[in-house]
Amino acid sequence: MFQSFNDWVIFAIELLTEDIYMADKPNILNKTVIATSRLFRIESLDIEFSNGQQRNYERLARSGSGGAVLIVPMLDSETVLLIREYSAGVHRYELGLPKGKTDPGETFFDAANRELKEEVGFGARNLHHLSSFSIAPSYLEHMTEIVLARDLYPEKLNGDEPEELEVVPWKLGNINQLLATGECTEARSIAALFMAVEYLKS
Repeated sequence: MFQSFNDWVIFAIELLTEDIYMADKPNILNKTVIATSRLFRIESLDIEFSNGQQRNYERLARSGSGGAVLIVPMLDSETVLLIREYSAGVHRYELGLPKGKTDPGETFFDAANRELKEEVGFGARNLHHLSSFSIAPSYLEHMTEIVLARDLYPEKLNGDEPEELEVVPWKLGNINQLLATGECTEARSIAALFMAVEYLKS
């Protein structure tokens, strides 16, 4: 029945965890806003699980209904356009992909094209949704839509950046060299780049 020991282990795990995966989603009994800022609010959640256990969780939720986008802009079939931007969380300049929030009334494709024009100076005629990413699902409500942008054309819009962003062309086949520089550490950008590589192969 089993071709290898690994096959047996996988079968055993699936058998043992089958009932766990079918559990109902926990109920939120109470939700309280602890603190708010311009961009976020901290919520306290009283949760009851399907087995009757209750716990309290805290999560960082968005202020407002808008989402976020991260764009993989392809200058050509081999070259992605990165930006070098100040990152306050780690207090240094980072190389990464252009990104931003979705404004009221925008689709995430609209937001992706606008952010691309503001941060990189290009628009895109071809936008493809690669995936939706969570950063830390245990604590953050935040989700990011990952958009591949191709067939670029020059167009610049004024954005809210405090300084001009440096645009850095990078060969998509050299992602490991990019990571070795230590300048690109954001998990979303790294995952999106590898995802773009796999998508473009197909």
